[in-house]
Amino acid sequence: MTKLTELLNIKHPIILAPMFLVTNIEMVKAALDNGISAAIPAMNFRNPNDITKAIQEIKQHIDKPFGINIIVNRSNTKLNAQIEACLVEPPAFIITSLGNPKTIIEKAHAKGIMVFCDVTDLKYAKKVEQVGADALIAVNSEAGGHAGCTPRNELIETLTKNCKIPVINAGGVSSSSDLRDVLKLGAAGTSIGTLFIASHECKVSDKYKNALINYGKNDIVLTRKLSGAPTTVINTDYVKSIGTKPNFLEYLINKNTGIKKFAKAILMRKGQNKLSNAAFKATYKTVWCASPAIENITELKSVKEIVEDLVGSL
Repeated sequence: MTKLTELLNIKHPIILAPMFLVTNIEMVKAALDNGISAAIPAMNFRNPNDITKAIQEIKQHIDKPFGINIIVNRSNTKLNAQIEACLVEPPAFIITSLGNPKTIIEKAHAKGIMVFCDVTDLKYAKKVEQVGADALIAVNSEAGGHAGCTPRNELIETLTKNCKIPVINAGGVSSSSDLRDVLKLGAAGTSIGTLFIASHECKVSDKYKNALINYGKNDIVLTRKLSGAPTTVINTDYVKSIGTKPNFLEYLINKNTGIKKFAKAILMRKGQNKLSNAAFKATYKTVWCASPAIENITELKSVKEIVEDLVGSL
């Protein structure tokens, strides 16, 4: 038993990570059926009202804890509506990303919803702890999507030593031995994404899934071409051709404080469209998010089988 299993009353200390466009209701249900938790991004729903419906559907399937991931910075133009959708039909927890979570923590706690906050360093971890976060999602340099800059072990050790709330690892866990390692370091549990993209329940294209099998950890690169924030992707021929750094116009937009709020929203929407096309359409222009965990992906499996592999020797 770990702090995460106690906090969520689950069998295994794992959260199936909220991956933009990738994590779906079927994956969440399968995760809950097999003793772990899961979270789904609010941004996966075009209409915030669909968030409420999704929560209701999952609750009707099984009475187990799961969460909704919400981006809380200025790039998310649907933020308030997404928060309200969660308050109508409360999930067990909300995971906040990329912004100040103070307001959402206050509203969530009033409804009995826990809030876990993505953090990449101690400075921000202390800030969210002070405003009432229930746990930290420690996003390290091996995470998929918006990765951090600090190696897994160093980040866990720093946060567990200096913070009083549970630390949930994110990144660098793709086997049962990795899971044991982070638990020994003091992590309450771990959030895992990339492994579950290669599941039967995931609905991305076969091209995307095959890329997870055919590429390795050395093919993962950081790009700023999607949303302006560093994002880990597979270094396909297309990614190589467009480069990983913002072009001059993108750089100027990000540096102009007067239009930064609107620019971030535009750049994020542009990046989301690229990811959507890549995830569900087989084209040359592919930008597939993934982490170095692809090194351990050799075949497609069910969510059940992936969980069994991860917890088999615990």
